[in-house]
Amino acid sequence: QVQLVESGGGSVQAGGSLRLSCVRSEYTYYSHCMGWFRQAPGKEREAVAYTSACGSSTYYADSVKGRFTISQDNTKNSLYLQMNSLKPDDTAMYYCAAGSYVGTWYYWGQGTQVTVSS
Repeated sequence: QVQLVESGGGSVQAGGSLRLSCVRSEYTYYSHCMGWFRQAPGKEREAVAYTSACGSSTYYADSVKGRFTISQDNTKNSLYLQMNSLKPDDTAMYYCAAGSYVGTWYYWGQGTQVTVSS
């Protein structure tokens, strides 16, 4: 069973930065595609970014383009999300997910909270 563990969340003021990390316990065909999702209170979970390993080019939600950067270090089985110029609307629980291609997210982390104050 592949496990994903996120870290790096916290509370920052608007305009600040955070870097989220996700460590994958093992690499398998069913976990090579990795991405970040988020869910704010009262809202549906949305995809924030996922890697090109998911079968297409690197994806970013329109709301985070130019501010967030997804990266991956396969030597460390790790996924990162650098978040700059944070806004209060970015406040959410952020989840790391892994699957075999876009839309097949078999594994999820427990989430890390990001809170951005104005």
